[in-house]
Amino acid sequence: MLTSKKHQGFTLLELMITIAIIGILASIAYPSYQEYVRKSKRAEGRVALMELIQQQERYMTQNNKYASFSETATDQPFKNFTGVSRLTAAFLIGARACNNQKIEDCVELYAKPSKYNDPFIEEITLTSTGVKSCSGSKPSVCWK
Repeated sequence: MLTSKKHQGFTLLELMITIAIIGILASIAYPSYQEYVRKSKRAEGRVALMELIQQQERYMTQNNKYASFSETATDQPFKNFTGVSRLTAAFLIGARACNNQKIEDCVELYAKPSKYNDPFIEEITLTSTGVKSCSGSKPSVCWK
């Protein structure tokens, strides 16, 4: 009598089907994950602009003008980046006078993406008069 051996393990075909299924799932899930990361970074930028506009309003009541600074300045009166560290900041923030106005009358805060890639936005802005805007290929995604 011959006894047959039981083979344990997976065949090459079973492994290839499993890898194909994992690849399909990953190709569907990864873009969604990236979009959620972008949305959270944009929210971080919006929150930073809202906090900074409140600080600018306090500065205005004390000094009768808003403070102007660039996103690259290191000696400014306010924090000009989002997050904990400038090295890992998702956005760099600056302040400038609104269009056709003096810094004493109106300030426009802007946030530019720094350490992450957002193909849809170039700059998120908020003015002291409450005007919210955005520039880039999809400006509608900024203030959502």
